[in-house]
Amino acid sequence: MQMSRNDVRALAATGLDALRRGDARRARDALEEVVRQGALDAEPLLALAYACRLLGDTAAAMAAVDGALALEPRHLRALLFKGDAMAGVGDDRAASSYYQFAVQAAPPAEQLPPDLRGEVERAREMCSRYARKFEDFLLARLQGSNSDGNSSSARFAQSLDILLGKKQVYFQQPQAFYFAELPQIQFYERSVFPWMDDVEAATDAIRGELDALLAEGTGFSPYVEGDPNRPRKEQSGMTGNPDWSALYLWKNGRAVPENIARCPKTAAALARVPFSDVANRSPSVLFSQLRPGARIPPHSGLVNTRLICHLPLIVPPGCGFRVGNDIRTPVVGRAWAFDDTIEHEAWNDSDRTRVILLFEVWRPELSEEERGLVRAMFEGIDAYTGQPPSWSI
Repeated sequence: MQMSRNDVRALAATGLDALRRGDARRARDALEEVVRQGALDAEPLLALAYACRLLGDTAAAMAAVDGALALEPRHLRALLFKGDAMAGVGDDRAASSYYQFAVQAAPPAEQLPPDLRGEVERAREMCSRYARKFEDFLLARLQGSNSDGNSSSARFAQSLDILLGKKQVYFQQPQAFYFAELPQIQFYERSVFPWMDDVEAATDAIRGELDALLAEGTGFSPYVEGDPNRPRKEQSGMTGNPDWSALYLWKNGRAVPENIARCPKTAAALARVPFSDVANRSPSVLFSQLRPGARIPPHSGLVNTRLICHLPLIVPPGCGFRVGNDIRTPVVGRAWAFDDTIEHEAWNDSDRTRVILLFEVWRPELSEEERGLVRAMFEGIDAYTGQPPSWSI
């Protein structure tokens, strides 16, 4: 006999009350009738699943929770129930997938009832446990086949970290121009740039010239500058902020003669560097200063036809640098090159200033013809706009 909606709701309430009192048999009888009458939402089905589990009827419990999830795929308690059920039968992969989805579906902890906060945290711990179990198994298999990637391939090791959820994937996101089909490399191998030997060998001489500039206390200005001819972009509070400042030897493709004259050894050390030379735009060569406690927020650069190079000169403890999923600690005198169109950030958690020498070079994958095409393209853009560009690294 078909029951009215009010009668179905009353019967559901009876079943839920019986379940709370621990009367699983009565709860099941009432809730099964609710389901036969056409459950209005996922709650009676989930309650039926709990009742069947208490009665030891695993098959009926699974059918009921599957019905609940069919009605509400993101129902948090149903997801946790299904994860526990899969864990109970030893299906780690299925259990992990339900626990992960529950963690992702859960609102912030302060919005959850107290009992669910603990359940979501338990699900998160289960996800970590399954991840460690999978990692241990996979690494053991790889080590057994001499294919763990620790010594043979840094690329494979990074790919393995991504597979295991230890790192996420970052891609180039240039703000101004994207040159197609260039490799997605965060930090380049040092061996690609033999000219870095000359730059690193001159570290002490460059540091001496930097010390003289710092002693004078002039010449540095905020790195992120506003353009009165363009809308103001705050860039996470860095516009006009002296916490991140620069002193240029070359700026947007133009030499700064007075600063070069004060740093002849630095200029000489850069003589063999294949600067990315584009009229009115690059290269820029500068001393980049980061004050104590300051952070350069995550951001990406303008064009992927160049790489940014750093030569650390003053690096107190507590400084770090991230490009994509690779975090490194700068070391005085050790240069690196990275793709700045991949999200990156820097920080100085010390009580002293950090300073690096920064410059930009052509990507080694670009042919001379392609470099010429890039130059010609930007010259055409400048000719069209009729004014020098607003350009910064």
